[in-house]
Amino acid sequence: MSGATEALRCFVRNRAGINLGADKDYLVVSRLKPQLSSWDVTSLDGLAERLRAQPKGALADQVIAALTINETLWFRDSKPFDLLRTVILPELVTRKATDRSFAIWSAACSTGQEVYSIAMTLREEEAQLRGLRATILGSDICEPVLARARTGIYTQFEVQRGLPVQRLVRYFEDLGGEWRVRPELRSGIEFRALNLLDLPLNIGPFDIVFCRNVLIYFELDVKRNVLAALAARTKPGGYLILGGAETTLGLTTAFSPVPGTAGIYRRTT
Repeated sequence: MSGATEALRCFVRNRAGINLGADKDYLVVSRLKPQLSSWDVTSLDGLAERLRAQPKGALADQVIAALTINETLWFRDSKPFDLLRTVILPELVTRKATDRSFAIWSAACSTGQEVYSIAMTLREEEAQLRGLRATILGSDICEPVLARARTGIYTQFEVQRGLPVQRLVRYFEDLGGEWRVRPELRSGIEFRALNLLDLPLNIGPFDIVFCRNVLIYFELDVKRNVLAALAARTKPGGYLILGGAETTLGLTTAFSPVPGTAGIYRRTT
């Protein structure tokens, strides 16, 4: 058993950059063992063998989805959204006098709550944007969570986690026990499966990148590599928004902190 769990932990580390120590063997067992029959394997050893033979594809995506933490809320840690309104958008509007569009990327967006929270914020700041139009890309390594994000459908429990009732009524359709994001809010949003360890060259560049509560799961070398990849896809002067416990300091010189803020960085020119 320990050999199988070690192999599965190594698979997740190599494929997604997430370091699960030996103390997380219980997590590997508890999350994967109940799904073995649906994957047509009889043991964790058999699963590890299948992944060695097929490190990419539907099975790999499902294993990654099972072992990654997809905790997400609406307007999670509200301060980044406040700073988007009061710091980032005003500067962007001033700088975009001729280019009347901007691009936002929500990396590791899980089931889409952050993406739609950004879209709501922009909708509420339309007067400030003065006709400036945004596109939003939401990405995650796990296709199963992206499939849910694309539907824009959430349970009653999910919409109660951080979403004020005024916004729920304004931006969602009541399906009777579930709620669906209205089409007008979903306009301009794309969801795409992307691995932060192996990003394609043809995405971006972006004016704003949200990558919150992701780096904390990576080892030091992976953090540096991911930040370098994000920098390559962020426009000069663009913004990187990290989680409250994350920083670029000591990891890269491509981003510098925005004075008076926490977790907001700008791409150096």
